[in-house]
Amino acid sequence: MRMNLMDSQQALSFLVQQASIIESEVYKIQYPDLQYSQLIPIDTSGNEWAKSVTFFSMDRVGAAAWFSHLATDMRVADINKTKFEVGIEMAGIGYRYSLEELGFAQMIPGTNLSSDRADAARRAAEEFIDKRAFLGDSDKGWEGFLNNSYVSRSDVTADGSGSSRHWTDKTADQMIRDVNDALTGIYTGTNTVEMADTVLVPPASLITLSTSRLSNTSDNALSYLMKYNVYTLQTGRPLTIRGVLGLETAGNGDTKRMVVYRKDPSVLKMHLPMPHRFLPVWQTGPMVFDVPGIFRLGPVEIRRPSAVRYYDGI
Repeated sequence: MRMNLMDSQQALSFLVQQASIIESEVYKIQYPDLQYSQLIPIDTSGNEWAKSVTFFSMDRVGAAAWFSHLATDMRVADINKTKFEVGIEMAGIGYRYSLEELGFAQMIPGTNLSSDRADAARRAAEEFIDKRAFLGDSDKGWEGFLNNSYVSRSDVTADGSGSSRHWTDKTADQMIRDVNDALTGIYTGTNTVEMADTVLVPPASLITLSTSRLSNTSDNALSYLMKYNVYTLQTGRPLTIRGVLGLETAGNGDTKRMVVYRKDPSVLKMHLPMPHRFLPVWQTGPMVFDVPGIFRLGPVEIRRPSAVRYYDGI
């Protein structure tokens, strides 16, 4: 039987009711392989329609010294600040149904629409954010967390087989040394002010760490590092070591890169004033019903570059 206007209105009403069920289900889903929200502090507190965010990159300077009660040359602390303003941009991904699909679903009482399309849209939004968080976006002029020009960069020691820097050419002891040298570099480079608590490496390098056995022990390089690293020994807290896609060629000369940093919103953050959300259903054509989805975000901000370092060549 041919659909008439009333059929279209009924289909729209049916989809509106189903959309609330679908959205509730979709937003409960977690994506453990997308790591931006686990490794980068996310700030959702801003106005969701803000056009930009202003922040300052800061380094502290000054040191205390002995002082006489008659002296006039009091030492002072200060902060070197560089002002940045970054734009907040909008992106979108939604899903749709046809009148035929909705009409068929209404034929069977109690039938719920599948959430697969909404889940695919939500997943696409999360993948979009994850990529911009780590690698930036050249079209917007954004740098990512893994390739930020304000972060200091060094090469790891070239003492592997054939004077190689690569972990695949190094012993477990040498890889452990590289990680601890990276952690120590931030600690001593900031006069013990900053201490990195997180290490990011390419997934393949994480596997190399976990499969390289230390001589005369039951430990591999990774398990040993988790127990005996500079951060844990100094603070008593566990070090986070993660494998992250994008680091395989992020280093100088497209080499593998290791990132060490302190995971703290005072060091870095990403603004996500409008997390992905679905808008009300609307009919976009005689037989097409769309559920738009939008989100707004800014680039990762490195607020204290001294608490982040890159080490290339691993």
